[in-house]
Amino acid sequence: MKPFATPRTSLGPLDADAMAGLLAAAADIALVLDEAGIIRDLAFSNEELFREFDGQDSWLGRAWSDTVAKDSRSKVEAMLATRPAPDSVRWRHVNQLSARGASIPLLCSVAPVGQAGRHVVFGRDLRPLSQLQQRMVEVQQSMERDYSRLRQAETRYRLLFQMSMDPVLILEAEQQRVIEANPAAQRLFGRNAKRMPGRTLNEVFEPEDRAAVQALLANVRSAGRADDVSARLADGGESVVVSASTFRQEGGLLFLVRLSVAHQGGDAILLPDAQSKLLKVVEAAPDGFVVTDATAHVLTANAAFLDMAQLNTEQQARGETLDRWIGRQGVELDVLMSNLRTRGAVRLYTTVLRGELGAQAEVEISAVSVMNGGASCFGFQIRDIGPRTRPPARAAEGATRSVEQLTELIGRVPLKDLVREATDAIERLCIEAALELTGDNRASAAEMLGLSRQSLYVKLRRYGLGDLDEQQAP
Repeated sequence: MKPFATPRTSLGPLDADAMAGLLAAAADIALVLDEAGIIRDLAFSNEELFREFDGQDSWLGRAWSDTVAKDSRSKVEAMLATRPAPDSVRWRHVNQLSARGASIPLLCSVAPVGQAGRHVVFGRDLRPLSQLQQRMVEVQQSMERDYSRLRQAETRYRLLFQMSMDPVLILEAEQQRVIEANPAAQRLFGRNAKRMPGRTLNEVFEPEDRAAVQALLANVRSAGRADDVSARLADGGESVVVSASTFRQEGGLLFLVRLSVAHQGGDAILLPDAQSKLLKVVEAAPDGFVVTDATAHVLTANAAFLDMAQLNTEQQARGETLDRWIGRQGVELDVLMSNLRTRGAVRLYTTVLRGELGAQAEVEISAVSVMNGGASCFGFQIRDIGPRTRPPARAAEGATRSVEQLTELIGRVPLKDLVREATDAIERLCIEAALELTGDNRASAAEMLGLSRQSLYVKLRRYGLGDLDEQQAP
């Protein structure tokens, strides 16, 4: 402590009120003690502390040591018993008890005042500092929990990376250099595995396949996904299917490249167990499923489609165009394929499937376009809906379609058929309206429509309207 050099000159004569103001302003709480340590007066400069301690009445006349927590009494007694040096001030942490019994931390120091053995206690509220320390501790604990989760996640990633049955490479995105290869990849590359880190991805594949792999990485980087491509490993290596995805680490972009190895002597790919189950379900599904190339030539079909098309083996369907079995008119499949190419998917397209032996069935087609090995292919799910779309028994075979159904046929059937269907629909609506207006009086309805009774009966039978008996037949 360095006191004022010339207090009498600089401060001048101070009366008791001025001294009290200085003492009150010097700390959050100031206590005046007599020689026995009894509180004779106190002042608060902190309004929150004043409310916490419930004013001054509970303090006056009590020993200072009786107003603090048990763990702080020895500190108070030591501060009052020790006469501090005039050039030093010692601050101690004291837990002061509030009116409600709460412990409030104060940083206190004791200074003698006057000649009567009195002391002044200066107290500073430590709660803001305590709250700050508490927040720092909480932040530190939160960081430690986050670091622990990151370490656990990294451990799981390392374990999965090492145990993966598929060869996996990790590349940095800019130079496409291999950073890491898992054990399955090291086994795939054999004697060249030790030289893998640091090599570019182009060095891994044969020259003629590098463009396809580069296109795959470019699509993944820009769009987030891309279809797998086939490539052969360099130096006469195996044929693999390459798939890739991206992730970020330490602010940089990385590629995760998976190499799926084909069976020896075949084109089949080793699929994960879940995908193998999915293929088995599609093969055994009750709905037909067909995969075609971009020109609608069948690549593969499941058993349900073969049954609908009245085929014995899948070989009979391969290489044939799908319009051999699908559609009433030749234009229907063209419309479906055009929508697939532009939209990528079509749902609930109603048409007819014709079997090889002449059977026909109303079917509903949902289709999707996908990329496979850099080329487009189409998948068709074909469902027989004949039982649920068959007209009621009272409806005649030539019953007209509704307006909504006619609208759905636009672009799928020729215009002349659309006009005929629309004419039939309008004619039926007019006959129904005339019968309703005349109270089902067919003679009046025929006169209203400008028809003979015989012509009206023909149209009633054609559209399945009314209850006609044999005597009414023309």
